Formats: sequence, structure tokens, C-alpha cells
Amino acid sequence: MKQKLTGIALLVAGLFCTSTYLPTTALAQTTSISKEERQKQAQEFDKASQAAIEKKDFLRGAELAIKAHQLESINGTFAYNAACAYSLAGKTDLAFEWLEKSLKAGYTNLEHVKTDSDLNALHDDLRWASYLGRVKEAAKVAAALWDSEAWKTPYADQLSEEERVAGLSKFWAEVKYNFVFTDTLKKLDWDAVYLKYLPRVKAAASTAEYYRILMEMCALLQDGHTNVSPPEKLYGSEFTVPPFRTRLIEGKVIVTDVADTSLSEQDIVRGVEITRVDGIDAKLWARKNVAPYVSASTPQDLDSRVFGAQFLLGKKAEQPQVEFKDASGKTWTKAIERVTYGKRNQGIVRAGPFSWKMLDGNIAYVALNSFGDDTAAKEYLKNFPEISKAKAIIFDVRENGGGNSNVGYKVLSTLTDKASATSQSQTRDYKPSYRAWGRPDSNFDFNPWSFPAHGQYHFQGKVIVLTSPRTYSAAEDFAVAFDVMKRGTIMGEATGGSTGQPLMFSLPGGGSARVCTKNDTYPDGKAFIGVGIQPNIVVRPTLVDFRANRDTALEAALSHIKQ
Repeated sequence: MKQKLTGIALLVAGLFCTSTYLPTTALAQTTSISKEERQKQAQEFDKASQAAIEKKDFLRGAELAIKAHQLESINGTFAYNAACAYSLAGKTDLAFEWLEKSLKAGYTNLEHVKTDSDLNALHDDLRWASYLGRVKEAAKVAAALWDSEAWKTPYADQLSEEERVAGLSKFWAEVKYNFVFTDTLKKLDWDAVYLKYLPRVKAAASTAEYYRILMEMCALLQDGHTNVSPPEKLYGSEFTVPPFRTRLIEGKVIVTDVADTSLSEQDIVRGVEITRVDGIDAKLWARKNVAPYVSASTPQDLDSRVFGAQFLLGKKAEQPQVEFKDASGKTWTKAIERVTYGKRNQGIVRAGPFSWKMLDGNIAYVALNSFGDDTAAKEYLKNFPEISKAKAIIFDVRENGGGNSNVGYKVLSTLTDKASATSQSQTRDYKPSYRAWGRPDSNFDFNPWSFPAHGQYHFQGKVIVLTSPRTYSAAEDFAVAFDVMKRGTIMGEATGGSTGQPLMFSLPGGGSARVCTKNDTYPDGKAFIGVGIQPNIVVRPTLVDFRANRDTALEAALSHIKQ
């Protein structure tokens, strides 16, 4: 049912599937209302259908989704949601009927259709394969305009000059017409940027060099949801990383996790500092060799990436000479062999999307580490009867890089007894004829969005949310909504300052890119993209605490609760 969108899910995407047939006369009175009002009413019906589906009232949810479809029939998502609801309700024939209607209305998201568990009941029906085939064909036709198969050329160590220039032009055009932050484009003079990078693209000696040039160009936009990704093959040779992870703590590059246990025999363990790389100050080396290719929305976002996941990023064939320093002041140098991201991830135990424990003083600590799927919300709600016995809850989203915003809203819905506002969103509303007539650019403002109170669950004790620069995207939407609720205190560090809806597209040689198409603010228009959500109480980790396995921010939160 739900699609995984980065940042606040677009309302018109109809994230929850719903449906039931209604006679067209039921909405006859709407024919005289404006287009904007029809869209607004459709979104209201969609919101109501989501609430019904959450309560497993599939038929009611379906009824509301069909009302949305009747108001805005060109939006195939509402019809698709109807099919999902019928499938969940065991109404197979009606499910296929509404799948056909969704296809006619332009819903061609094949990958989502194939993996949507709401449609599992249809998979054994003979009509399923035929439907998938028609969706595939329709998607291919639709892609011919915006993301043609022509862009999906095979990988080669050196792409042709024509491919390289075409890829540059594709990226430039998608940014020019879709990047939501047009003031940035004007300030950069995006056309001039294209002409500046064109000679370098034509002269690129390899596909790896070509993609580094595109990444450097993309980084000028200073947006964490706008990125260029090299072909997968290059991640095994050109874009490799050390077998450990690092973080900037009190201005020092500190090892936080080690994937290769053999390194511990050489005293490369959690808490040691990296002081120099190839004889250069570690921070200067990273700002010269890593930062120019990193897309980031804020200074704290840039530092988090440059001195975190991408620190020492480089060619596998090259082994940087790294100087380490332990707490006693001892220093030593070692040549570090780089590995793939995948191999490093295999060697580092990462926390799951959700965990919780009851701390001393009857305080519940709830780690929400990812909104990539529904796990965090489902597990939280499943454990809520026990969690709610606490006198206070600490929600930790410091390691949450985002996912689907609705996952976080489900958690927040248990902290209130009324509907709560979320971010306000807008996208570009480019009209070619208006440009020809000399009219100024304009934006489309999405209708204000809110989420309802859970109803059954309502925690009324103290609440604290812990944030960091690694709090990102949908996790920032969570923090904004919590801040607006005035339900408790945000502690820690400013968030990464980046959310939105990326537009994905292919580039020659197996690469890809994405462009941020949606700008989100607080409901009152206050900016947090490019700034970060500021904590009510700033708490930064200290190196002494980190080396002693003490959590500076968590201990500050516990003290705050006890005040």
C-alpha cells in the first residue's frame, strides 16, 4: 500500500490504499467547484481514508478513496488505493476493476505494484500476470518522455564523449526545471555552470573521473536530497572506504566503529583519533579530497558526511598513510587498505529500526533508528502498553536517516489527544506559456497536512527527543511535528537540515541522480532546510564521555527529566 518516500509523503501520492464503489451522483454537486477546491477535497478524503485503513475498516476507507478519485480522476493513485482496499477486503473482482482504472489514470509504478503486500491476494489469479504486463508496457511508454531507456547505456571504463555530454545535459536540465530552490540556481547562474563544466566533461579520461566531475557540479547546489550516484561497478574500485567509521567529536576525527577485528591488534579501536592522512592534517585532507564531491544542506550535514560515512573515500588501489593517536598521546602510522561499503557494513553491527528499554527512574528510552519501513511504528505501538507505564519517554532519532514520514507521525500520534500539524510544503509550478508571456515564476503550495491522535493510546508524561546532524529527512519531519506540538523538549545537536521529495533518473553507464523537488518548512513558514532543526537545549558529545562509553546527550536528558 504505502510507498516509501523520502521526507513528508506527498498528499496526492495517496500513501494508503482504500476503496468501495459509490454512484457518481454522490458527488454531482462538486462539478461547479474550482480545480483547487476539488484537489483540496480529494486530499481531505484521502486523509480520512488513511485513518479508516489504519483501523482496518477497509470498506470505509475504500469509500473515501473512491470519493477522492471521483473528485480528481486524473490521479491514478486514488484508484490504485481502491484496488488495494478491495484486495485487503477479499473483493478480488473489484480489486482488478480498480487496478484497471488506476492504469487508465496513469498509475504505472511497476516496482511498487510488484512488491505491494496489499495485493498479495491477487498474485495467484490468472489476471495478475496480464495486468503486470500491461503496467510494464505503459511504464515504458511513459518513461519515453522523462526517463527513456536510451539513458540506460551499459557501463564502460571510458564512456564515449557523446554519452558524457548527454549525461551532463540530462543532469543540468533536470535540475534547471525541477530543483525546487530556484534562488540557488539564479545565484549560481546554472547555465553558466553547465558551460564551465562542459570542457571538463569532454576531457574526462575515465568514467570514474566523469562521475567525480558530475558529483562536484552537483555539490554546488548544497542540497542533501540532490545527488549524483556513480555506476555500481565503481563502488568496488574507485569509491571505497576504510574498514572503520569515524565522526567529528569536539573538532577531532574519532574512530567510532571498527569492521576489521584484526585492526584492534594494532590498537585501532573505538575512541582513537586520526590526526594526519598522507602527512596532511586529517581535517584539511578531508576538506580537500572528499568535501568538494559531497552534496550537503548545512555545515553540520557536510561535516557529518565528510568526517563520517565518506571519510577517506577513495580508490581501492591506493592505501592512505593514516596517523592515529590514542588517549595517552601515543601516535603511530599505518597504511589503510580500503574496502567496499558493503564489506564495511557487514563488519559493523548496526542497530535495528526500533529498540527500547526501561531506564532507572522509570524512564523509557525509545530508539527510532529508521523510518525506512513501518517497523519502528509497529514495534512502538506493540510495546506501548509497557512503554506507557514510564513517567517519561526519551525518543532517540540521532541515527535516523529518514524514510517515510508517516511512520514517525504514528509514533507522535500517541502523545496527543488532538490532530497535530506537520510541515508545510511547496513545489515549483512551472508553466511554459507564462514564461513566454513574461510572467514571474510561481510555486504550488500543498494543502496543510496534519495527523490525527491515535485515539486508543495517549501518553501524558514528559517527553524528550534527542537529535543530531545525522537526524535527517523523514526523521526531521518527525522533529518538526514534535516541536510544533509543544509536547516536550528537543535536546542534542541541530539536525542535518534536509528533507523533501527527490526525483530519480538514470545517467549513462549505469549511474543515476536525484533532484529535490519539494521544499518543506514549519507550518508558519519558518525554514529548517538549509538550517537544521535547532534543539531547545544544545548538548554536544564530549570525547571524554565517548571514550568512557557514556552518552553525553542521554545523560543530560535524564538529568533534565529529574529536575
